[in-house]
Amino acid sequence: MKKFLDKNFLLESSTAQTLYHEHAAKMPIIDYHCHLSPQQIAEDAHFENITQVWLYGDHYKWRAMRTNGVDERYCTGDASDREKFLKWAETVPYTLRNPLYHWTHLELQRYFGIDKILDAGTAEEIYDEANDLLKKPEYSVRNLLRKMNVKIVCTTDDPTDSLVYHRQLKKEGFEIRVLPAFRPDNAMNLSTLSKFRQYVEKLSQVSGIAIQNFDDYVQALKARHDYFAENGCCVSDHGLEKIYNESYRLEDIRDIFSNALQGQVISDEQHDQFRSAMLTYFAEWDHEKGWVQQYHLGALRNNNSRMMQKLGPDTGWDSIGDFSQGRALAGFLDKLDSQDKLAKTILYNLNPGDNELMATMIGNFNDGSSAGKIQFGSGWWFLDQKDGMIRQMNALANMGLISKFVGMLTDSRSFLSYPRHEYFRRILCNLFGEEVEKGELPDNLSWIGQVIEDICYHNAANYFNWPGEA
Repeated sequence: MKKFLDKNFLLESSTAQTLYHEHAAKMPIIDYHCHLSPQQIAEDAHFENITQVWLYGDHYKWRAMRTNGVDERYCTGDASDREKFLKWAETVPYTLRNPLYHWTHLELQRYFGIDKILDAGTAEEIYDEANDLLKKPEYSVRNLLRKMNVKIVCTTDDPTDSLVYHRQLKKEGFEIRVLPAFRPDNAMNLSTLSKFRQYVEKLSQVSGIAIQNFDDYVQALKARHDYFAENGCCVSDHGLEKIYNESYRLEDIRDIFSNALQGQVISDEQHDQFRSAMLTYFAEWDHEKGWVQQYHLGALRNNNSRMMQKLGPDTGWDSIGDFSQGRALAGFLDKLDSQDKLAKTILYNLNPGDNELMATMIGNFNDGSSAGKIQFGSGWWFLDQKDGMIRQMNALANMGLISKFVGMLTDSRSFLSYPRHEYFRRILCNLFGEEVEKGELPDNLSWIGQVIEDICYHNAANYFNWPGEA
């Protein structure tokens, strides 16, 4: 019987072990989509305790704790940080076969050198040991990134963001590139008109453009898109239930915008037309600048209205949705492609039933202009676990070229999440190693090792075209 989480964790053959230890493990990390705080990086923050860096904002852990019968006070409430950690520790033994069990112990090992199993009995000892380490200079935010060999971080930023911390980091010459990613979801959301009007006011302030009509609105957003580009941005991102590709006339979009500012009721059809128009503008600007655009599709968000009202979004009340994705997505990409305005694109699905759809969709628009121009993104959110990653990679391998895959990202708010890249890399190496052992792939570890290194690092470095990284 193998030891839990030993050096060959998830590596079930000698070939897999060779691929991981001699190829994957040494590769740097490009985290091209995450939700880390640029302010904390700029300030080189120190966390007072492991609860702050580990449990604050982590809805994965909160969902598990709630399911284990833990009161909300210990998740998002007013319990002390020690109390919250102890409740998490009590929950950990019940997360067996959930990726949280692996991630928790990988993070304790990789950051703190703690190889004890976290449970109620070890909680106090681990809490104090980790907190003593966090007081040391080498546990500042920037040093946590260095410890994991991170080279590039792309945060997620609204068009109205000042990017002051990105600018500060660039001015200081911080060796890890911390770049913004343009996330304009709020700019196309008419669900709550009062919030939309507030958003328009803020956009007007930061852009310096008086927004009286839709044309002004587009001009202001374009100015912010330009501003992001001036500050190193070359990636956009959208978190949507589905792609919107409704037919619309520009004069109708102008009327919808004006009615929204006046607080008039907007129908679902009009909202979809507005979102379709905005997505098209954003995609065209991305293409003009040579950016990479990302679409995270399929989340059914904020399902618990009581808790949404109490705690707000991104607190753990979301699920996989069952939206129809194919036809609108194909039409949207085709509209851009037919006008030679289709940028490099990464598609992420949250419903595993859409894996083969996405794996075949990318082939429709990979036109040879660049390697892997349209990408099927790594298993996302509920799918960034062992089974989800394997299914995504198998679909991609069966129907596309996994050798051109841009690999893993954290999509995380925690500075302790980088072992997810290791988790992914071990699973990737085990897949290839298993097929070599079975004779389904040649015993050419020099070439296969290069493919592994490409997926872990080089493909992303080339795809995003960051100078000095390829």
